[in-house]
Amino acid sequence: MENYDQILFAPSDVAKTLAKRLQRIRKRKKITQHQLAARSNVSYASLCRFEQSGLISLESFIKLSMELGVIDEVKDLFTRPIYSSIEEVVNDRR
Repeated sequence: MENYDQILFAPSDVAKTLAKRLQRIRKRKKITQHQLAARSNVSYASLCRFEQSGLISLESFIKLSMELGVIDEVKDLFTRPIYSSIEEVVNDRR
C-alpha cells in the first residue's frame, strides 16, 4: 500500500506550510521579523528566507518556535506512534 501523504506533499510543501504557520503566529502576536530575529538569535536573513521558502536549520526552527511559544507542539512531534502493521507494534515492544 502506498503512503498517500508522500504522494500529495513534497518536502518543500511541508516546509512552506510550517513557515506560513509560524509566520501567522508571529503576525498574530504583532512581532516584526526584525524583533523575532533579535529575540530568537536567528539572523534576519534566515528568518526572511524561512518565511518565503520554508528553508531553515532545525536549530533555528526550534529557536523561533521557542520564542513564539509553540515549542511544546514541536517537542510533542512523534510521541504517539502510528503503526501500519502488527509487525511494527511487535518491533516497538522490543
